[in-house]
Amino acid sequence: QVQLAESGGGSVQAGGSLRLSCSMSISSSAAYSGYCMAWFRQAPGKEREGLGTIFIGPGETVYADSGKGRFTISRDNDKKTMSLQMSDLIPEDTAMYYCPADDSWRKCLQVRWSVSDFPIWGQGTQVTVSS
Repeated sequence: QVQLAESGGGSVQAGGSLRLSCSMSISSSAAYSGYCMAWFRQAPGKEREGLGTIFIGPGETVYADSGKGRFTISRDNDKKTMSLQMSDLIPEDTAMYYCPADDSWRKCLQVRWSVSDFPIWGQGTQVTVSS
C-alpha cells in the first residue's frame, strides 16, 4: 500500500523561504513515474486548497493562481520524492500542507482540483509564517 510522508514544515518570518518534501513508499520507480501528485494546503477555518500538481514521469507541472510565481514543484524520481519550494512567504501562507497522489496521470491535466480527486494523502506538515 502506497504511503506518503510530508516533511520540512516549520516557522518562518514573512519574506522567508521553505522547502517541503513528500516521500512516497513505493518500490517500483516505473510505477512512481505514473503518478500525478499535488500540493494542497488548509488554513485554519478554511477549505483545503490545491496549489499545483506534477506528473511525476515527465515532471510537468500545473499551478493554481495562488501559487504562481512563489511556489515551485519538483520531483526526484530516484528518491521518489516530490518537493514544494516556497519563497516570499506571507502570513496568509500559514497552513497545514499536504501532498496527495493518484495513479491516474489524467488528474494532472486538470487546472483545478478537489480533495476527492486524490485518494492517497499524507499526514501533512505545518507551515507558520509570522509577520
